Amino acid sequence: MPEPDILQLVREQLTDCSDAVYQSIRIYGHLCMLVYIPSIVDMHNLQEFITTPLKSESDSKRDWPDFIERLELGSAFAVPYMKSYHPERAAERIVSGNPVLCIEGLPYVYYFDIVRYQKRAVSESQNELVVIGPQEAFIEDIHTNLSLLRHKIKHPGLKTKHFTVGKYTKTDIYLVYIEGLCKPEILSELEEKLSHFSIDGILGISYLAEHIQQKHFSPFPVYQYTERPDSVAASLMEGRVSILQDGTPSALLAPVTFFALLQSSEDYYQSFYAGSWIRMVRLAFSLISMLLPALYVAITTFHSQIIPSDLLITIASARENIPFSALTEALIMELTFEALREAGTRIPKPVGQTVSIIGGIVIGQAAVQAGIVSAPMVIVVSITGIASYIIPHLELGLAFRLLRFLLLVLGGTMGLLGVFCAVFVIYGHLTNLKSFGTPFLQPIAPLVMKDWKDTLIRVPSQYMKQRSTSYTNTANKRRQKP
Repeated sequence: MPEPDILQLVREQLTDCSDAVYQSIRIYGHLCMLVYIPSIVDMHNLQEFITTPLKSESDSKRDWPDFIERLELGSAFAVPYMKSYHPERAAERIVSGNPVLCIEGLPYVYYFDIVRYQKRAVSESQNELVVIGPQEAFIEDIHTNLSLLRHKIKHPGLKTKHFTVGKYTKTDIYLVYIEGLCKPEILSELEEKLSHFSIDGILGISYLAEHIQQKHFSPFPVYQYTERPDSVAASLMEGRVSILQDGTPSALLAPVTFFALLQSSEDYYQSFYAGSWIRMVRLAFSLISMLLPALYVAITTFHSQIIPSDLLITIASARENIPFSALTEALIMELTFEALREAGTRIPKPVGQTVSIIGGIVIGQAAVQAGIVSAPMVIVVSITGIASYIIPHLELGLAFRLLRFLLLVLGGTMGLLGVFCAVFVIYGHLTNLKSFGTPFLQPIAPLVMKDWKDTLIRVPSQYMKQRSTSYTNTANKRRQKP
């Protein structure tokens, strides 16, 4: 008996796919062909809910027209299935893990949703650690990540919109938001960008982040990465929009402000005293991580008269036998510290932290004893390195690290004038930078006093009756009372 016509077209699409299985089953004298790839199909469900019912169909007292009618009504199998008229679409479903049923005499196929990919269990967050609060983090499975969000927000207003991106990878993307809270123009802009995102493949959510970034030449991010479901849930309730991608254990949040990137989820799990204090510490050390080396080099090179005499004598004696200028000395130490940071990230974790810490101590001490760098410079670079780790979000920390070298060169060549001019330029850039229509420095520039309750400090929750105007829809700014 000849095979179903559409099966021949599916076979052509799957030429040289040696792991594809073609399982023939006869029902009431008609040939049915089940096509699937065992490695990405839940074989237990395939056997229990599809193969066994098909084999037992001929033994029942029903007939072929009744079987076709039940197929059309969606009651023939206990697992969900859909119809496709296109062989190309059928082949795509097969290689995505959906078994396809081709039936003699029918110009279409049925495919079943019993995909099974290997995935790890939900584990603790590795990059956004907290002492108090939830410990779970996203994993690479998109459906698990959506379930974690659904577990946090049990409201019908939580909406998801699905997109498929990538010519070859066919990656699932979900746009997640709470209806009525997010700004419609932000949602429309993201939908437009995702709908017209043309690329061969997308293997990480950073591909999306680069595509949706409005000012591509700004070192500052207009989005926020997070791997914590509680952070995403809190952001959605603020009126922000999240993007989840299958295969990536992180989510994108937009819009974002500078002060949001300096906040941690643990700020809300501690008392408002502790949360406010640590926020001010983060802001201070964020500025230190960018400015300290440049200020030290500029002052010691061009403005030594503003240093107290006793301290100046100490610095001068430490640099007496150093053959390099302060700028060269700082560049050597900063580049060495960056190399140690990268080495600690790339080598295996059990020894990574040891190499970054012990290596820094040993190299710094050896450099001082060899007379290559001075002890004060080692202290400055060490404080700068520690300060850079205080920034809770990697993207903002990376921007400060890049700008640190620019400021360092200007401080070593033009003194404090060069540093201050660069700071003014950076500040001007930040005031003009927007994240999907939201000013990056809001509520400082523009000044929105009522949003200061959750910016530099965090006031008690009973005094935060309204959502921030930075994100939420203006028609729904009022919070529910705690």
